[in-house]
Amino acid sequence: MKSDIEIAQSVALKPITDIVDKVGIEFDDLELYGKYKAKLSFDKINSLKDQKPGKLILVTAINPTPAGEGKSTVTIGLADALNQLGKKTMIALREPSLGPVMGIKGGAAGGGYAQVLPMEDINLHFTGDMHAITTANNALSALIDNHLHQGNELGIDQRRIIWKRVVDLNDRALRHVTIGLGSPINGIPREDGFDITVASEIMAILCLATDIHDLKERLANIIIGYRFDRTPVYVRDLKVEGALTLILKDAIKPNLVQTIYGTPTLVHGGPFANIAHGCNSVLATSTALRLADYTVTEAGFGADLGAEKFLNIKTPNLLKSPDAVVIVATIRALKMHGGIAKDNLSEENVKAVKDGFANLQRHVENIRKFGLPAVVAINEFISDTPAEIEALKELCAGIDVPAELASVWAKGAEGGLDLARSLVNVVEAETSNYKTLYDNDASIEEKIETIVKNIYGGRSVVFSAQAKNQIKQFKENGWDKLPICMAKTQYSFSDNPNLLGAPDDFEITIRELVPKTGAGFIVALTGNVMTMPGLPKAPAALNMDVSEDGTAIGLF
Repeated sequence: MKSDIEIAQSVALKPITDIVDKVGIEFDDLELYGKYKAKLSFDKINSLKDQKPGKLILVTAINPTPAGEGKSTVTIGLADALNQLGKKTMIALREPSLGPVMGIKGGAAGGGYAQVLPMEDINLHFTGDMHAITTANNALSALIDNHLHQGNELGIDQRRIIWKRVVDLNDRALRHVTIGLGSPINGIPREDGFDITVASEIMAILCLATDIHDLKERLANIIIGYRFDRTPVYVRDLKVEGALTLILKDAIKPNLVQTIYGTPTLVHGGPFANIAHGCNSVLATSTALRLADYTVTEAGFGADLGAEKFLNIKTPNLLKSPDAVVIVATIRALKMHGGIAKDNLSEENVKAVKDGFANLQRHVENIRKFGLPAVVAINEFISDTPAEIEALKELCAGIDVPAELASVWAKGAEGGLDLARSLVNVVEAETSNYKTLYDNDASIEEKIETIVKNIYGGRSVVFSAQAKNQIKQFKENGWDKLPICMAKTQYSFSDNPNLLGAPDDFEITIRELVPKTGAGFIVALTGNVMTMPGLPKAPAALNMDVSEDGTAIGLF
């Protein structure tokens, strides 16, 4: 059986100019990065503003196993299948981070015969967006430290600087560092730390900005820390928002690539959903909506994280709300939620599938709370048995949610036709009645409690002393009307990654709050979630190499 990269390298790519012609994008609308990658010009994006948006399909998932459940794979295969059914379809995906690429989870270019190409480029440096975001973030850090060194005109308290440096890798050794050591010429000594690039507020800003002007305004509104009198210091106080915008002037433009089947795909932005808002850029999704009849997009990790944030944070910035939500489930993940150890997930166990179904059922119920119809995609794995698949379909029928087998990894578009037909039937038969889960005018505590009780199934929320003090401060500063971005483990509805299935009667502990006033939300940190992940004992990097002619080896 071929690996993902072997399948990708066997495909004869078409010039990107040929791929995008079918959705009305011409040569002059592109900024080419070689033959197979391009950025879309702002002239083209602006020319589409009066176009009526097409249908929007959001793909999410149940709480995953550590290896992921193939959400991007299903997104890609579903879009390819919709195109085969005669629906003019585009995809909007996130860009992969080198953290999971070099770690354990893998990239975000799909898999098998449902991939976006060239997958090696997409999973590595692509068009340089991640580097630009990293550079802008760290340029701001350098400018802050230079301001301290040059006399600190703004009276910044170096003990209360909340802006961190970033790197697009999992590097636990950088979580907490001390800088400025050596001598006075090396700056002001202070404690600092690194986040992974995808957790940077600049990543979130890039993904929520609607144009260059909006990007600059959001960058200006970033809080970098506090003065000695505890008043906040913004980027606009340093007067460097123009320089940061300049660094990002190309990164804000969406990237165009293709699937194995030639479906035009916008791959742009890449915030994680467990520590950020987990969605590709508003620019990419809105542009696809104006170009295609169907746009298929995804939100990171399970629906308790990515979909909740897509619907409460991203959708208010979009042209429209989703017309339907596809929830990806796998037999192996359901068995894990049914109590089976990870090493035994390939063995048939119908009872475990039934026991683990409670996890999927809660996600379906949650999507319906937003007023949206749901469809279940059963992402097929080789180890799945007919008895297990039939049991899952019967359980889905019992809660009146359509469920179709998606064999897109092995069969490509043909393996997603049943899912595509079922989805089209739902979209054409039902009207979505989208509503946000909470009103932003509610208090910070009320918004967090609403998420915990209505999405996670928890009993209550415990706020640490630090979080309580921050809530009081945020209210005084006028930040309490922002939506909430929960930073939580992806493996459980709770803040305990080992509490699987559909737990209830548990508490969620909010240990710290972080204002992201440029992005326009407040991050609530729960449990032991880290904004700088670490590598596993045997990272995927151990299997990677490159041949003498430059061909990538071992990249999935």
